[in-house]
Amino acid sequence: MSDQWKNSGLKRILLAATYSWAGLCAAWKNEAAFRQEVLLLGVLVPLGLWLGDDGVERALLIGSLLLVLMVELLNSAIEAVVDRFGTERHELSGRAKDLGSAAVLIALINVAVIWGLVLYDNFYS
Repeated sequence: MSDQWKNSGLKRILLAATYSWAGLCAAWKNEAAFRQEVLLLGVLVPLGLWLGDDGVERALLIGSLLLVLMVELLNSAIEAVVDRFGTERHELSGRAKDLGSAAVLIALINVAVIWGLVLYDNFYS
């Protein structure tokens, strides 16, 4: 029997949750940007729940913040793989890291746009 069938059902879900938790712990331990974004999330989620007028607005406000964390985790994964491959400077390694960083920037701009539009609509309509 192949290994793919040994870990199925509930065991697979529990293993996946364990690996995910390990990834979050590694990001917290090794990535300053991730820690900063989590702390910002801790401040902005309650604010988003309070400022959002309905479920859709609250989902947009909080979802945009969670998207930043997701993109940051992917960026960190890209950086780890590039660093694991080698420490010498290479154009493609630099490009991969720059593209990951750009994705985080776009996610942060997304937060600013969503929060700005929702708050503008709530205060000026």
